[in-house]
Amino acid sequence: MILAYLTFEFSPVAIAALGILVLLSLLVVLYYFAQGNPPQDPLFYVFAIFSFTSVIDLIIWLEEDGYISGFMAFYMKEGEPYLRTAHGMLICLWDGTVHYLLYLFMLAAISRGTNYKAVGLFWLGSLLMSMLVFLPGNVIGKYGTEIRPAFILNVPYLFVPVWAGIRIFRASHAFPKFSTEKVVAAQSKGIFQRPVDMALVLYLLGAIVFTLFRGLLVLDCPTDSCFSYIYQYEPYLRDPSAYSKVQMLVNMFYLLPFLCVSIYGLLTPGCSWMLDWTLVFAGAIAQAQFAHMGSSVYHRTPYTYRVPQESWWDFMILNAIYTLGMQIFAYRCLRNPAFFIKVTTETVEEGKKQN
Repeated sequence: MILAYLTFEFSPVAIAALGILVLLSLLVVLYYFAQGNPPQDPLFYVFAIFSFTSVIDLIIWLEEDGYISGFMAFYMKEGEPYLRTAHGMLICLWDGTVHYLLYLFMLAAISRGTNYKAVGLFWLGSLLMSMLVFLPGNVIGKYGTEIRPAFILNVPYLFVPVWAGIRIFRASHAFPKFSTEKVVAAQSKGIFQRPVDMALVLYLLGAIVFTLFRGLLVLDCPTDSCFSYIYQYEPYLRDPSAYSKVQMLVNMFYLLPFLCVSIYGLLTPGCSWMLDWTLVFAGAIAQAQFAHMGSSVYHRTPYTYRVPQESWWDFMILNAIYTLGMQIFAYRCLRNPAFFIKVTTETVEEGKKQN
């Protein structure tokens, strides 16, 4: 999200130029040191550079919350002042901790030549969700008049992950080989014979209602139930920084369709796309909910937009179920993928004969 480490005064244009220079310099240094034994996967360089910026984001969070001082004050003022919002602080914290650990895991996997597709898909969903909310929120929110040239330093975080995601999608999962008999047996069971999948279908139905409801809230739904909910449970949805509004709209237009087709995927055998996309959306929801739930109670959020004390537990429990349900869903697909493996008609007939 940011790429500058300044303790003395520069103009906003100079800050942006220095950030770009740092990015290019890191790429050159990495390429130079990798000459002896260059990694086969070009994503090694992407993850290495992004891991560096994750550390910078963690420094921003530490300084802005008072744990350290004297590192990023000028950059926050003349570079990206919107990072001082609750949402900005929490995406810095997420990037400096969760994303940083994911980068280290993927760098280690590339070095050892092991599979990292599942982790890569989770990272892809998390980072893209962060950018889809962060960039529009900066422009249309109350900080829209304070966009500086350093804003362009966020562009690589939107386009590079798309390229990286294409490469990750093309890789194969590290699933064990399943016999035809096991695949046929798994896919012959109806939904009522799979209690875990039944519970996931119920979760998805609830998540669909919740996602649609919150989308309508930020579109100024006029009903009494909408008015009561937004003031009693999630007043942060009215925050003028606009990140919460953008988040709910992104959820409604991108997450909601996936939740609907996921029910179809749990009812219909052989939907192999579930193995990849559940991980992407698990990462997206984890990042989105961390930022939204955190901002709803964070001290940088104006008091009138924080969750009221009397509804604090209701808010946390409801949103935690919404978040963890997708993580359990992705884990179920990853750990027991036989139902989703695509097989030909000939293979199924052969498996039935062998049974």
